[in-house]
Amino acid sequence: MSEGATEQYNIHEAKTNLSRIIDRVEHGEEIVISRAGRPVAKVIPFPTKVSRHGRGSLKGVLQVTDDWDSSEVNDAIARDFGLLP
Repeated sequence: MSEGATEQYNIHEAKTNLSRIIDRVEHGEEIVISRAGRPVAKVIPFPTKVSRHGRGSLKGVLQVTDDWDSSEVNDAIARDFGLLP
């Protein structure tokens, strides 16, 4: 199999090798499940969760200006997202 290609299993193989498939997915691989040679599902890694240490974990990292919630800043953000002309 070429580098970067997705591994493909038929449904019977996937049932037989489910633990092995999950282990490979946990290590970043994507696996395709097929029925009669036609791909029907893809097993992909779940996004990793960001580890936070509780309240205040961004103290000293995140800088908030005094005008962070002013109407001018809110309007600028709304324009950036196309919500205002």
